[in-house]
Amino acid sequence: MSVNRTPADTSVVAPSPGATQRLHLSAAGVSVVLDVTDGRSPALVHWGADLGALGPTGLDAACAASIAPVPHNAVDVPVRVGILPQQCDGWIGRPGLTGSRPDGSGWAPRLLTRAVTLDGRPLTAAHTETGAALVRFDLADPELGLKVGLEVELLPTGLLRQRASLTSSADLPYTLDELTVTVPVPGHAEELLDFAGRWGKERTPQRSAFTVGTHLRENRRGRTGPDAAHVLHAGPSGIGFRHGEVWAVHTAFSGNHRHLAEQISTGDRILGGGELLLPGEVVLASGEEYVGPWLYASYGEGLDAVASRFHRHLRSRTNHVDTERPVTLNVWEAVYFDHDLAKLTELADQASALGVERFVLDDGWFGSRRDDTAGLGDWVVSTDVWPDGLGPLVDHVTGAGMEFGLWFEPEMVSLDSDVARAHPEWIMAPSADRLPLPSRHQQVLNLSIPEAFEHVLGQMSAVLAAYDIGYIKWDHNRDLLEAATRSSGRAAVHAQTRAAYALMDALKIAHPGLEIESCSSGGARVDLGVLERTDRVWVSDCIDPLERQQMNRWTAQLVPLELMGSHIASGASHATGRFHSLDFRAASALFGHLGIEWDLTQASTEELTALRGWIALYQDRRELLFTGDLVRADRGDSPLWLHGVVSPDRERALFTLAAVGRSDRSQHDRLRFPGLDPEAVYRILPLPSAARTSSLVPPRWMQLAEQAADEGGLPVPGSVLTAAGLTAPLLDPEQALLIDLTRAEVS
Repeated sequence: MSVNRTPADTSVVAPSPGATQRLHLSAAGVSVVLDVTDGRSPALVHWGADLGALGPTGLDAACAASIAPVPHNAVDVPVRVGILPQQCDGWIGRPGLTGSRPDGSGWAPRLLTRAVTLDGRPLTAAHTETGAALVRFDLADPELGLKVGLEVELLPTGLLRQRASLTSSADLPYTLDELTVTVPVPGHAEELLDFAGRWGKERTPQRSAFTVGTHLRENRRGRTGPDAAHVLHAGPSGIGFRHGEVWAVHTAFSGNHRHLAEQISTGDRILGGGELLLPGEVVLASGEEYVGPWLYASYGEGLDAVASRFHRHLRSRTNHVDTERPVTLNVWEAVYFDHDLAKLTELADQASALGVERFVLDDGWFGSRRDDTAGLGDWVVSTDVWPDGLGPLVDHVTGAGMEFGLWFEPEMVSLDSDVARAHPEWIMAPSADRLPLPSRHQQVLNLSIPEAFEHVLGQMSAVLAAYDIGYIKWDHNRDLLEAATRSSGRAAVHAQTRAAYALMDALKIAHPGLEIESCSSGGARVDLGVLERTDRVWVSDCIDPLERQQMNRWTAQLVPLELMGSHIASGASHATGRFHSLDFRAASALFGHLGIEWDLTQASTEELTALRGWIALYQDRRELLFTGDLVRADRGDSPLWLHGVVSPDRERALFTLAAVGRSDRSQHDRLRFPGLDPEAVYRILPLPSAARTSSLVPPRWMQLAEQAADEGGLPVPGSVLTAAGLTAPLLDPEQALLIDLTRAEVS
């Protein structure tokens, strides 16, 4: 069990009886009002639009305005919807804290606030206004021996995050079942938007009404999952990219977790999330502490504003990647398990000549791994396939000026492996006599066993130390079903997730500068928990550009483009069998961290020339792509999707118009370009490679723009581009057009 041991004397000083403390935080157009009245548990009485300066009187009024009348046949005081909802406050929905002691006690806590700190300093004033800040509330129920720490932080980006910790101080152990934090949303939030999906089609949007009851998205895969909720939004019916107030939450955890939206009969609505604990995973002895994951909450006008807060937060981190994201060649779809030095060096030469900057050797380089039935867990270079080790390939790649990357799947094990034969007790199983059903012929190695952890860390570190490796593709190809410590039968998903985090952290410390990609059967581990430790996510194993149009579009609701692996594959998709033109494949991959997944030795001269042009375009525009604001146009049911990136100063923009299907109308609504400055004049220019797209029938503005190419394109007022729009070209399905915009000099 992953818990923290705290000193026995963890009591905090309670405020005076009847004490009331209120805070107003504000940052980047967002206000948060927190209220502790009479020492009760803290409530988030406002989270949303900026309220301006309130002062003590205004803050009291804002809190008073949130108190509802007492309805018939309810408790005799107004219901208090706390950050950690409690039955003792009149909440009849899902409790924030659920658990008990062996004698059945402790299941109905009455947690009261004993202390409040602001950025680590005790808060004594009854009213406080501040900007971005971290507020901690210490709550306790002395009778039950339970203490809760609630952290509420408004970040400079306007992103709100919350988490809770629980400490037991009684003699009897406390079994924790659930610790879920929540945020309120108003009554006019009538619609929910979250995501479903499957392997090869991750993050498929779904909408539903926000009705009475609980919309519960539980993830029990032991990893985030291709069908994870991703981000759970609430807003008025029909919320779009550019319109509608939106409140959204994301649980930043890579193991079992939950998202929920709940409305009770009073009309109170909340969004929430936390870790999903299996029975017996967290049992706290006296002095032990459990710390839950962060629940991130984003508010804005439209889905783009919600996404922007996530992006800006990630980009503000000190360890965030730079804008020079290297063009990557991954060789999986080129060679699969057929590792041959001559073929791979030929691929490396082709890649280097095109401008590729990173070469990644995928599955099959280690142990007895000649196919997917054996070898996992033996992270030692295979002498059968690599008699001279990886050195000849690594030296060839780095000598050509590229970085070398290598594939691992550290949490998994094949039964046909040296480690499984030597240590069957390290395999996760509900009992010593029964293994979970196999998936991809593999089982799970229990990294919460210290010896297993050290084995994997030691073997991986030895490979990383032996060769010049700057990048790991970290895969995770099965769900954690019946995931338990084999000797005891106790559930171990919580401990496994924490151990995986610790392994990533240890490798990063031991090998400074190492980048890690989170790959999990494609995009089954995409969350802000793993992104605290990794530098890229693999959006999906499906690189079909038509499917990627959807998956990239919605992965970006949480993840900025520079962290999204987005590759140009061969003409015939290995996942769907569809064939697409190189221009559509490249235009779809451009809005992400660009890479290639293609046997370049089979490409024609014409294809290689075109690919070189696309790589050069990406290298020229990656600073714009990875610092600008993602914007997506609301176009109803039109199959013409328009999205782009606008520089922070709104001087430059790059858009793509993609035809993802056919319409029953020959002409579509005008193209309106969001995010531009309506007071400016922009030169608009279809980029040459895109303008030659087959079967494109250009409108008049495109013809004029191409005639003015030497001047940078056709000058068009920003107000026309944003409000009136331009006539859409006629595009056949599965084509794309790139459109460049630059602010014009106006004399």
